[in-house]
Amino acid sequence: QVQLVESGGGLVQPGESLSLSCTASESLLALFAMGWYRQSPGKQRELVAVITDGGSTNYSDSVKGRFIVSKDNAKNTWYLQMNSLGAEDTAVYCCAGDRWGDYADRGMDFWGKGTLVAVSS
Repeated sequence: QVQLVESGGGLVQPGESLSLSCTASESLLALFAMGWYRQSPGKQRELVAVITDGGSTNYSDSVKGRFIVSKDNAKNTWYLQMNSLGAEDTAVYCCAGDRWGDYADRGMDFWGKGTLVAVSS
């Protein structure tokens, strides 16, 4: 079982930036894909960004052009750089890992506990 721990959440003002980190208990080479989800009250969980072991990335339309997902295999960590934050980005952000390459069908295999990002003036 891969353990995932997020860090970096907090309260920021609209227009500001924030970076999240997700550190895995095992090498990222054991994962096919690494993603960031978010969920806010009354809304469905949303996959906002994903990066594969090969470095390919994909973003939801709601964050495309503002968020950047990256990874550092040497640190067993992937990141979410969030820019131009707005109130609509307020949510609990969770990182998740996919070991077998089938997260689109079966969902992610490993989950962090989540970190709160609040955007408010």
